[in-house]
Amino acid sequence: MYFIIFDLEFNQDFSSLDYLDRKNAQYPFEIIQIGAVKLDATFNTIATFNRYVKPTLYTKISPFITELTGIGTEQLLIEEPFPEVYKAYSEFIGETDSVFCIWGMSDIKELFKNAQYHKLSSKLLPKMFINLQPYASMHLSLPPKNLLRLQHVVEALGIPITYTFHNALYDAYYTAEIFKKVYNTSIKPSLYDPLHITTLQKQRQQKREIDNDKLIQQFEKMYTRKMTEEEQEIIKLAYKMGRTNQFLRKPF
Repeated sequence: MYFIIFDLEFNQDFSSLDYLDRKNAQYPFEIIQIGAVKLDATFNTIATFNRYVKPTLYTKISPFITELTGIGTEQLLIEEPFPEVYKAYSEFIGETDSVFCIWGMSDIKELFKNAQYHKLSSKLLPKMFINLQPYASMHLSLPPKNLLRLQHVVEALGIPITYTFHNALYDAYYTAEIFKKVYNTSIKPSLYDPLHITTLQKQRQQKREIDNDKLIQQFEKMYTRKMTEEEQEIIKLAYKMGRTNQFLRKPF
């Protein structure tokens, strides 16, 4: 058995789609980079994985994503599309009884969503996972619901910062280092059921939907001008990403 510590960078730019398609909530955040570190049962690094992905859903990378990750549209044009990278990633994972280790739930959700969108089998992916975010909070004597940013925990645990953040491979490396420091025998893998997660998401969406028109209107009121189409997409994307809590900064 291996621990597969992985991280994703993804993009969503609805201005790249036809107007009618932009309303389709089925479209996932498109994965543009997969980074992973494979550890054995005693936490030795066995291998690493780092692949960029040629986008096929959104034809350009959002300026917000480029600013955050440094990944631009032109850079990805020479890469292979998701099905080929996904196949290579599955081969890297190898044993299906391995355990995914992640920082927050968004990456594992988007991995399964992208596989589903491209009609690819998820049978070769590990079904067990450990979300390290709440365990890191508890290790730092904070409530498990107090979800911290990756960089904040790296700094708090005294892990040397040798790479930039918001790069899938480097973030996977930092997550692996955190895993080594916070792991104890009480941490048990959980079963990931994408069908159950999808059902819960649909229920939440039915109860609470983002009113994009009001969101844009609020910004236009604040800036006393109309938002451009590109600005509207950046605002919507930033709002969605903010709701994941991955960018919250909490003082100790």
